[in-house]
Amino acid sequence: MLLPPLLARLRTQAPGVTLRVLPSNVPSLEMLRSGQCDLVISPRPPDGSDIVQKRLFEDRYRVFYDPAQRGAPTSLADYEDSEHITVLYEANRPLSLDSLLAQQGIRRRFAVTVPGFGGVPAFLRHSPLLVTAPSLLGQHLLRDLASVAPPKPTPPQPIYLIRHLPHPHHQPIFLLF
Repeated sequence: MLLPPLLARLRTQAPGVTLRVLPSNVPSLEMLRSGQCDLVISPRPPDGSDIVQKRLFEDRYRVFYDPAQRGAPTSLADYEDSEHITVLYEANRPLSLDSLLAQQGIRRRFAVTVPGFGGVPAFLRHSPLLVTAPSLLGQHLLRDLASVAPPKPTPPQPIYLIRHLPHPHHQPIFLLF
């Protein structure tokens, strides 16, 4: 959703720039410091006194489902009794939302674990499964599916633009959003 419009803007404002999209678990503080990666867009900015972050926008979570296969979960019990899909970018490191829900005592059964949100639609369509995901995915990736608010309030998900402070000899890159 975010990257195709970014590429269109880059092509007109900075035609020599290459957009390289990496898996969510790949960009690191070291990649920013070494110059391998100039910018990161992420909900989880790394810690570092030499890192600058700008909040781009904020999103909310929704529970997506295939309305041809099931109705919306109508209660917390219905939500917990359903089978779910989750994203696991790194082994043994659940999404912050999954950790938060578990801390609130919400227990979900994960029938499917995928390495990124791009894998969700294939499992969600034509099944009774649920996925709790950022609402903006409903504009593109999950657009033909129904969604409702989670059964318990969840915090918003901020999205940040993150970059390393430039060295005196390094020309900074500025993008206008």
